[in-house]
Parts: sequence; C-alpha cells; structure tokens
Amino acid sequence: MTDDAPELRASDADRERVAEVLRDALAEGRLDMAEFEERLDATYSARTYGELAPITRDLPVGGAGAAPEVSMTKRPAAAGDWAGRITGGEPSSTWAVAVMSGFQRKGRWTVPKRFNSFAFWGGGEFDLREADFAAGEVVINCVAIMGGMQVVVPPGVEVVVRGIGIMGGFDHREEGVPGDPGAPRVVVTGFAFWGGVGVERKLTRAEKLRIKEERRQEKLERRQGRVRDRPEQGSARKELDAPAARPGLHDLLGEDRARDRELGRERRRRDDSR
Repeated sequence: MTDDAPELRASDADRERVAEVLRDALAEGRLDMAEFEERLDATYSARTYGELAPITRDLPVGGAGAAPEVSMTKRPAAAGDWAGRITGGEPSSTWAVAVMSGFQRKGRWTVPKRFNSFAFWGGGEFDLREADFAAGEVVINCVAIMGGMQVVVPPGVEVVVRGIGIMGGFDHREEGVPGDPGAPRVVVTGFAFWGGVGVERKLTRAEKLRIKEERRQEKLERRQGRVRDRPEQGSARKELDAPAARPGLHDLLGEDRARDRELGRERRRRDDSR
C-alpha cells in the first residue's frame, strides 16, 4: 500500500487481503498464535489504509524481501483472491508412483496442468489447500490398483470427476459446487480397480484458527452483554443477602434481650431488700 493517502477508508476486501497475508504467515511459522490473534483483531478493526499498513510491514510475500501491500488499485471482481495463486509458473512435480508405499503432495507447491499418478497396493494424497496452480484448469490423473488416493481441495475450487471404477470407484460428492470467481478448476480423472479415489473439501489450518477465534470473540461478547444487561438483578440479590435487608428482626431481638436484663436486675434488688 502506498503512503500518499493513509487517510483513505479501507474496504472489507482490503481487510480480508491483509488477513490472508497473516494466515499465510501463521502457517509458515512467521507468527505465533498470540501475534496472529493480535494482528487479526487490529486488521478487522482498522478503518483506513494508514491503520492497515503497519500490520504486515515486516512480513515477506512468498519468501521475497518485499513487504506485502494492500493495493490502491482494486482488482476486478472476477479475479477475486485467486489471482495470485494461478501463476502459470513451473510446476513442482508432474508425476508420482506408489508401489506398496505412499506419496504426498501438500503445503506450498505448484500444481501442473496435468499430474499423472499411479498406486499399486499403496496410496497417495494431493492437498491443494496451500497450492498454487500452473493454469486455470488442472487435471489430476489417478490410476489406483488395489490402492487409494485422496484429493483435498479448498472451498471455492470447482471440481469435476471423470474417473472410471471397476470394483472400486471415484468420489463424486464435491461435483456440482460452483467455484468462486477466478478460482481454478480441478478435473480428477483416471482408473480404479479394487481401489478408490476420494475427493473432499477442507479449510486450511489458518482459516480454522480464524473461525475458532471469531467464535471465541462472539461468545465473549455475548457473555459480556448478558452481564451488562443484568446489573440491577445482581445488586438486588446482594441487598437481599445483606443483614441490613432485615432490620425489623434485629430490632426485635435487641429489645427482648434488653427487657430480660432489666427484669433480672429488678429480681436481684428485691432479693437484696429482704
């Protein structure tokens, strides 16, 4: 973000972009949980660019030395938050094989336009939640013989399943869910014999932590609201429990004791006079 208009009002999209940088920093270990919560609170309460700028000034982007900035030029709505993840760059890998073993592709990696995988008496996992994409549409080709594979995608990604199963199958539960504007399209295809290929959506760890923190804040606010709404009830109970709330009883007891003492003195005087 430039410093020439720090008083300019920030939008919800601006705050969300800064929050995304914080989630990435938490997942990479650049921030601990306490720092993440503190900065996230400051992000969602910020009203201007001047308040947002210091929050991510010391955090690099993708390992580079430049500090992340909130752009003063708004991106088109169609690009959404996915524009930075469809890089068109060199893929991390394009194939994987598991024979009586397993493989994983997870964390920060670049998904190629086509990934070919084979598993025999083994399994594999593709976790795309933190991944970048070489193209707007990628194909994950899975061949599972007496084995299984799992494809994990984040919310917002469109999934198409075209695999064939014989005494096995492909998971179609995530098909038909519209993708976010600008999000990539993941096509899962291949062949499964006495095996299976599963597809599921999961939130990232940082997103789960953010939701957990929001729920904790909501519970805290509701609890504080209940306490503020019932101050008179608490005061009334204290007054009822205090001895001063029953002055008549104490007065009567005191009068009875004084009367008994006076009668005792009168009897002693009569006995002495005899």
